[in-house]
Amino acid sequence: MNIIQGEKMGWVEVITGGMFSGKTEELIRRLRRAQIAKQKVQVFKPKIDNRYSLDHITSHSEQKLISQPVEKPSQIPELTHEDTKVVGIDEAQFFDESIVQVCQDLADSGIRVIVAGLDQDYRGKPFEPMPHLLAIADHVTKNAAVCMVCGNPASRTQKIIKSTKLVEVGAASTYEARCRMCHDPDLKDVREVVQI
Repeated sequence: MNIIQGEKMGWVEVITGGMFSGKTEELIRRLRRAQIAKQKVQVFKPKIDNRYSLDHITSHSEQKLISQPVEKPSQIPELTHEDTKVVGIDEAQFFDESIVQVCQDLADSGIRVIVAGLDQDYRGKPFEPMPHLLAIADHVTKNAAVCMVCGNPASRTQKIIKSTKLVEVGAASTYEARCRMCHDPDLKDVREVVQI
């Protein structure tokens, strides 16, 4: 494709990996650099993710950036301003499959789209819609965490409570990083969920 001088060019970047691998930190880093470059940035996250803040994306290391919570992906283009150059989307695995087309459409309109999300669920299976986002991305970054059992690079997310819910918003009290060898997808060695 030939780019005509002055023509808008957008693309999709995906930051992925297991929990505690620094995905949101990297998303915030890229968005802040865009702000330093005086580009108009808007950030979105799923409304379901209210672990640390209702109106910020927040990393486990407590870095944060203001964001707009949305119920469904179709709200993102509706809320995107005409002069926005960069759109950040955190926790994309909590959205339905329509997030893929939303990212495509935003990129096709000339916007740089940076998406962060888990590529695997707690069972080590592909976490939809992330596999589709990875497939259509122009750039992919896969982060590793540190295995909480052996200290090796961790690409998996271990659920450490007894629950088989696929979507369960949580942090260190619910999940930990594990390598391939220490990952226990069958939940043989986990704690019972304590209801308060």
